[in-house]
Amino acid sequence: MREKWLIGYDLSDNYAQISFLSDKAAEPETLSVLPGAEKYHIPLCLCKRKGFNQWFYGMDALKHKEEGELVTDMFQLAKKGEPVVIEETGYDPIALLTLYVKRSLSGLSVIGDTDHVEAFMFSCESLDERTVEVLKQVAAGLSLKTKSFFYQNYAESFYQYMVHQPEDIWVRQVLLCDYHSDVMKIYRMECNRRTTPMVVYIEKDERNFFACGDYPEEEEKKQNVFTQMDEKMLAMAQELAEGQMITSVYLIGEGFSEEWMKESLRFLCRNRRVFQGNNLYSKGACYALRERLYPTEISGRYVFLGEDKLKANIGMKVYRQGESSYLALLDAGVSWYDARFQTEVYLEEGNSFDIVLTPLNGKDARYGKVTLTGLPERKTPTRLYIEISMTGENKVRLYVEDLGFGELSPSGYQKWTENFEI
Repeated sequence: MREKWLIGYDLSDNYAQISFLSDKAAEPETLSVLPGAEKYHIPLCLCKRKGFNQWFYGMDALKHKEEGELVTDMFQLAKKGEPVVIEETGYDPIALLTLYVKRSLSGLSVIGDTDHVEAFMFSCESLDERTVEVLKQVAAGLSLKTKSFFYQNYAESFYQYMVHQPEDIWVRQVLLCDYHSDVMKIYRMECNRRTTPMVVYIEKDERNFFACGDYPEEEEKKQNVFTQMDEKMLAMAQELAEGQMITSVYLIGEGFSEEWMKESLRFLCRNRRVFQGNNLYSKGACYALRERLYPTEISGRYVFLGEDKLKANIGMKVYRQGESSYLALLDAGVSWYDARFQTEVYLEEGNSFDIVLTPLNGKDARYGKVTLTGLPERKTPTRLYIEISMTGENKVRLYVEDLGFGELSPSGYQKWTENFEI
């Protein structure tokens, strides 16, 4: 039986990175742009050769930029949706991003035929409605046989990566420092082990830092800049660690590629384990896919409540066989872009019903009345089709359709849509 593959695709503003996990392997691997080396970043750019319909991507695009027009910032351009003009021709920015992703996947020849890709996970820094829409369009244009595409932000990829590491590494807090450009993004992960299941939280912070890569050529001046960077990193590390129990620290991003950390690294290594690498998000996406398709005890023991997660249970009070019951519509902990539920219920009388929202923060449950204005009065119950989904972190969309009650009370073909915030 041929191997099945799970693909984790880290898509940032400046690069992409691809990890892959076989159903016969314990850990993911990451595609290197240079065989035999740990170079995982594929520059997020395309170059069209002047006068020809020939496109280069990634490192090749940078090599050929003098022969044509280089297109960068493709992820941001796709989200803006405005045509990209190249040689007086307008190109759909989502089509360009799709072309880049397709070309980058050509490197997966190491796994053989991509027809055996079972599922695909995009991971990017944050997800809003427009970003998810763009990624769905890209996924539809990849011509992969799988229809199982998923999306998660970096915080969740960090969470998934960590819970698949030995527990002694994250028994207390874990810090992730992501240094790109002139910004240090800091994720602090902590697990509340007193709850069942145990709840994992991740706080995110952002600090301005030195512009990485923009160093003086003269060695003495360069070392002076490195000293300043080290001092600033030490002060920041001391601030982050004050009064906290931190088990481990992860340093990722191009900013850590130079060996400028001296005193700051010594401080971080005191009673803590420190790791450096660049493929955490794409590997976390692979672990997330495996946990989604083939759940282990991890899914039962831990729940992650990140910024993209629904933080309340949403349901309805109904009657089953004459007894009052609760019908769950959406469960807390699901990512808003995955939240969707469909059901049919019978409305005994009237033209309204209640939705129950129960927050996880311990606050009292709230009731919201949904009124179906114009619903015909009937002597029979009314069968309703209900579909609930989310259009944002706190935005819920409720769609209701009148199905009538067979021949006794034909449908009025009426439809209602309610939007509300949690």
